[in-house]
Amino acid sequence: MGEAEDGVKPKRVVFVTVGTTCFDALVKVVDSQEVRDELFKRGYTHLLIQMGRGSYLPSKSTGDDGSLAVDYFTFSSSIADHLRSASLVISHAGSGSIFETLRLGKPLIVVVNEDLMDNHQSELAEELAERKHLYCSRPQTLHQTIAIMDLKSLLPYSPGDATPVAKLIHRFLGFPED
Repeated sequence: MGEAEDGVKPKRVVFVTVGTTCFDALVKVVDSQEVRDELFKRGYTHLLIQMGRGSYLPSKSTGDDGSLAVDYFTFSSSIADHLRSASLVISHAGSGSIFETLRLGKPLIVVVNEDLMDNHQSELAEELAERKHLYCSRPQTLHQTIAIMDLKSLLPYSPGDATPVAKLIHRFLGFPED
């Protein structure tokens, strides 16, 4: 990716979030040299991992050696600022994280946690990927997803109009019509 006039790469942050869950498989794979190298090759400079309740601790790096700078934390009262400053978001398949990222117009790779039983989250991620709003991956395929992703091909997400559903609920509950 292009360098600034002073020869320094512009800061491009990849923010990884697992929400409040434990998703060590995701944290481990983004900490792998293979994924780090691919992100760096794609022009990203910083990797910030929100690791939730997980026990796996990623390797921190300042990036002073010309590699990806890496840092992590467990929880934050709000991840909104991290999402806003990200150039790419890699997230678990929680609907809150997905829709908050899409509303901000950020490119998103959703990594499905295959260890969850009755994984309805994968259905949401796969449907949104089919509609070209995001990329959907598994921990073992994340490296390939990053390698082949074309962020320009993603379509902006625009939420649907919930007014008809709200009116139906109000009518059902006996509220007066507006």
